[in-house]
Amino acid sequence: MWSADLYLENLYKECVNQHSSTYNADWQISLKEQVRKSLGNFDDNQEPLNPVLLEKSDMGIYWRLRVEITTIDPLRMPVYVLIPKLNNIGKFSAVVAIHGHGYGSKEAVGLNPDYSLRTEEGYHKDFAVELVKKGLVVVVPELVGFGDRKLQSDQGKGLPTDNSCYMIASQLLLVGKTLPGLRVQECRRVIDYVQTLDYVDENRIGCMGISGGGLVAAFTSMLDERLKATVISGYTNTFKGSIMDRRHCLDNYIPGILNYAEMPDLIGLIVPRALFIEAATEDHLFPLDHVTHAIEKLTSIYKEFGVDGALASHIFEGGHEISGEQSYDWLVRQLVSE
Repeated sequence: MWSADLYLENLYKECVNQHSSTYNADWQISLKEQVRKSLGNFDDNQEPLNPVLLEKSDMGIYWRLRVEITTIDPLRMPVYVLIPKLNNIGKFSAVVAIHGHGYGSKEAVGLNPDYSLRTEEGYHKDFAVELVKKGLVVVVPELVGFGDRKLQSDQGKGLPTDNSCYMIASQLLLVGKTLPGLRVQECRRVIDYVQTLDYVDENRIGCMGISGGGLVAAFTSMLDERLKATVISGYTNTFKGSIMDRRHCLDNYIPGILNYAEMPDLIGLIVPRALFIEAATEDHLFPLDHVTHAIEKLTSIYKEFGVDGALASHIFEGGHEISGEQSYDWLVRQLVSE
């Protein structure tokens, strides 16, 4: 045959046929190590965070700070920190809120690219603002490649929603690293930062991400057990049904990962910690039938570990977007009400 269709299909079948069907502690340890290697083996580092306050805004019922921290030298990352104005007894629980494709962290905190207050609702639904209204400290990193963190050559060009993903991802691949790996490692440094905040309970930190931010939330949660509860919105699927089914951004591709597991098994590495899957009926990027399959697989993994109550999901009417109808309160219950 002249086309590669059958060849690619056979390769996929060969890979999935060798995946483990046994879910136990040994499986988890082994697969986590393979994930680290596939992401590019970003070494943990102890460079000083050196946080610098860039701005502080009174938003009525909460404070909005923008802070800059060191992640991986020489990278500096701007981070929004939303702090409820509550007569809090003790310390707050916190959520790392990870944006997807678009113009960066401003989209999660209700701002336009020019920093003006947004009036039109995007697919992020200002979810960081909704979470701070629930009484959580919300920390919103700006992922490298988006918004203010595009490459210098891309700054001030095209649309605000344009990104530098392809250029960054392709260059990282040439040196054996990946853009998902870089973003995950930077988000682990954000967790380091959250744990330095004297108004946050360092043992009550969760994570929520949408779309490409759902990928980062998932893989960060796989590798960092400091995250006690995770919401993955608009991402959970199979590679076969989503990433392999259309032309996605290069930041979705992790070399060799299918040799070890499909997406549901990878997300299952979060077990036994709390996990919430949010997905829409009409999400054209991550189709519902593969979402259903993924949730079934996750259910079997959580049952195998005896913690099926730690897994929850919500399929809502809509497209590729945040819902929050159930996930926000679920996060509060996991991080505050336990």
